[in-house]
Amino acid sequence: MRTVATAQPMKSRTLLWLSIGAGLALLFAANAHLVYVAMTSQPDCVAHLRSGDSPNAAAQFSAAKSSCKPQ
Repeated sequence: MRTVATAQPMKSRTLLWLSIGAGLALLFAANAHLVYVAMTSQPDCVAHLRSGDSPNAAAQFSAAKSSCKPQ
């Protein structure tokens, strides 16, 4: 038969391992969500200067190599 003195450390140890497991599960779920979003999302093209669009384009920032087609 267990006494109160031996039951308390067992309860604390169980709570510790459950907390560690829950934290690892949360970490795994968050990383899986980030990978899913990165693989399924496609950002839209945004308006920006393309090289050769403006005579003074050298003085302004522009995309190095745009993958979007001009509209």
